[in-house]
Amino acid sequence: MGLVQKDALRTMIISYIGIVLGYLNKGFLFIIILSTAQIGLVNLIYSVGVLFAQFANMGTIYTTWRFFPVFRNESRKHHGFLPLMILFVLVGIVLCTLATFFFRDEIEQLYLEKSPDFVDYYVWFIPIGISTVFFLVFEVYLRGLYKNIISVFANEIVLRLALTMILGIYWMKWVSFSTFVILHSLIYFIPVLMLLIYMVRIGEFNIKLSSIQISKRFRRILVKSSSYFYINTLGLVIVASLDVVMLAQMDGLESTGIYSTVLFLASALQVPYKSIIRISAPLVSEHWKNRQFGEIKSLYIKISSVSLTIGLGLFLFTWLNIDFLFSFLKPEFSLGIWVFFFIMMGRIFDMYCGINSSIFTSSKKYKYDVYFTVSLILIVYFLNLLFIPVWGMNGAAISTSIALALVNLGRLIFVWNILKMHPFTWNQVTVIFAGLLTLTSGTFIQNYIQEGWILFFCESILVLALFIFPVYYLKLDTEIVNYTNKLLGVIFKRSGK
Repeated sequence: MGLVQKDALRTMIISYIGIVLGYLNKGFLFIIILSTAQIGLVNLIYSVGVLFAQFANMGTIYTTWRFFPVFRNESRKHHGFLPLMILFVLVGIVLCTLATFFFRDEIEQLYLEKSPDFVDYYVWFIPIGISTVFFLVFEVYLRGLYKNIISVFANEIVLRLALTMILGIYWMKWVSFSTFVILHSLIYFIPVLMLLIYMVRIGEFNIKLSSIQISKRFRRILVKSSSYFYINTLGLVIVASLDVVMLAQMDGLESTGIYSTVLFLASALQVPYKSIIRISAPLVSEHWKNRQFGEIKSLYIKISSVSLTIGLGLFLFTWLNIDFLFSFLKPEFSLGIWVFFFIMMGRIFDMYCGINSSIFTSSKKYKYDVYFTVSLILIVYFLNLLFIPVWGMNGAAISTSIALALVNLGRLIFVWNILKMHPFTWNQVTVIFAGLLTLTSGTFIQNYIQEGWILFFCESILVLALFIFPVYYLKLDTEIVNYTNKLLGVIFKRSGK
């Protein structure tokens, strides 16, 4: 866990700086400068662009995770792995762009009634899609080289600063809303250019076709594997975007604006988990390559425990103060409070399951993950059809959480069956009990304290006393305790104590 802890801390710090900038943009400037419908439109364009990227990546993301450790060889330019992946992606971009225009009339008809403004800006999800797919390819390639910081910095800091700038330009009325939408679509090329320049500087941007030294047998394996990973990649992102896309179609841009804003606010709670996964996924592939099953099991348990503890702690702090935090937003955003709750229920369970997906996709049984991915898509789609007309944005959140829980449960069972591994420990039961006790006590306090700042202070102290302190002093999660002690030691040493 040493490498994971070190890089995860760096990426987490950068990500949280990005979250601050993101809150400035989407939690403050978006709400002040744009109408709810405009927020919904911009986020819908982005969501469709992300879907475009996932259709166009042709499975290269998971293929790189799984197979790049096999071909990594600096002296031989990694056998031309990067140019081969770029070839796959270029084919995907061309096919998806052609499909975008071929099915344009059918797609526009879906939004004419509830979200007609999307039709006016239809083509502007394409630049987002193209830039996103290249960023994903470059990012995962650099992750395979254990170079994570530049990707996080480019996407979390630079991109959000660019968004702040164009929001300011629009707010000062230097450009129209139409121009703002166009600029918003184009700024996603900035992180791509940064990664490209960085790869050139470190000598890793080799795109010569003549450098491809992968045998025909291995190419067939890569193509076959990519087809499976392609479906898995699609599934993950379709689930992440399907609720926004279907909500805009069935309930309008106003609901989409509130829902997508709450999704962003909830994403801050997943930053530590995503930082850990970003570092650990390549390690899982490396351990599989070396047949180090004990290391995989140890990593599985540690990451699940850490993710559960951090995710639950952040959720408790946020949920017990949710009314106070939402009081700083426009009144209509209070409709999204229960969206936050339902979304976080699914995401906390997803975090608790840790690296089960990485273990699955790195194993010889990776093909079976297609069934889980297809099930995930179908569950979300059909539950959205049932729940959105009844409960609106809350229905979309419930659908996504149920689907995440069911599919993660299936993966847990499957990993146990094939590898006899699970991430559970008795200490985790105590952590969950402490979380439930904190949640119950905090809800009880709300019946007696109404003043916002006083309640905020009391709830924060409660989370500290009933959850954080017990976890630390009872050593319910040794990784967190050890790392906290290390961090405190560095702080005290530098302060001269």
